[in-house]
Amino acid sequence: MSSPVTFELLHTCKQSGARLGVLHTPHGDIPTPIYMPVGTQATVKAMTPREMEEINAKIILSNTYHLHLRPGEDIVREAGGLHQFMDWHHPILTDSGGFQVFSMAGLRKITEEGAAFRSHLDGSKRFISPEKSMEIQEALGSDIAMAFDVCSPYPCDHKTAQEAMHRTHRWAERCKKHHTRSDQALFGIVQGAFYEDLRIESAKTLADMDFPGYGIGGLSVGEPKPVMYEMLEKIEPYMPKNKPRYLMGVGTPDCFLEGVLRGVDMFDCVLATRIARNGTCFTRQGRLVVRNAAYARDFEPLEEGCDCYACRHFSRAYIRHLLKAEEITGARLASIHNLRFLIRMMEEIRQAIAEDRFLDYRREFYERYDMSRNF
Repeated sequence: MSSPVTFELLHTCKQSGARLGVLHTPHGDIPTPIYMPVGTQATVKAMTPREMEEINAKIILSNTYHLHLRPGEDIVREAGGLHQFMDWHHPILTDSGGFQVFSMAGLRKITEEGAAFRSHLDGSKRFISPEKSMEIQEALGSDIAMAFDVCSPYPCDHKTAQEAMHRTHRWAERCKKHHTRSDQALFGIVQGAFYEDLRIESAKTLADMDFPGYGIGGLSVGEPKPVMYEMLEKIEPYMPKNKPRYLMGVGTPDCFLEGVLRGVDMFDCVLATRIARNGTCFTRQGRLVVRNAAYARDFEPLEEGCDCYACRHFSRAYIRHLLKAEEITGARLASIHNLRFLIRMMEEIRQAIAEDRFLDYRREFYERYDMSRNF
């Protein structure tokens, strides 16, 4: 069965080797490298679909685990699938639920058959297997589904990481056999924790399974960033050149730059909207905590030159006032800015790659960006 999602590599930056491409999906084309905002429960927190279009989002991610618990995949299917249910008629990627299960250390038990756990909502007993994950994601109707995997903790010993990796490979085979929806692509996920030999083995094994795309999982789970970058460098030669590479759960400006430099095409993270609700914003100079008293009489925008709605119309002082008064509009404006900041950064990265000057862009970004105010 041919994949409904295909990747076209358009250009490789002569200066850096960074990749410029396009991902063709049933709900539209996605330019890469791309940042995917996270809409965990069929919504990007504090944002409407119209606002997501206005900030030029091309694809969003939704969460299999959370939608399975509430409202349930059957209700989403009856509504016509996620696109219709949430009125988002552009590409959607659903994760497998594996990371959420991994995060529930005290509430779950993983066996060869799958993962048994208790719902964080009501404590009810639940079970997700590779086959069940496929059934849920097919009912949700996303353009891209992810294989059910086992994420190793950081740190862990080699034996633990190897067992999790081998189980991930066996589960990937089961996912492939059970996945039947012809208008949905299934991506595999590379695991192997922080061991070079395991990461390379996993990349090779999954490449042989011939998925239409590959997630890189089990990173950004507490390890130092240089360790993550090293793992990306080690596996890059073994990742298929004609398939997209998706670094899962990563979403800070410096990680975008370093990931793109190491061949990554897709990123996602909840950070942008999570920190916005606490009054923290992205800027080209680093982190800006607009809730701080220093901004009470600051009538400049969150970032001079930003084209987002919040920066075009409101000041730091006003947004700080809303946040301190616990007015929901404050969180909404900060969310609009943070999401647009990351999406605009990716637009600039794509242009720099196309013009063979990505290393120049990266250097200029770091010259402005105060890493002591990083995330």
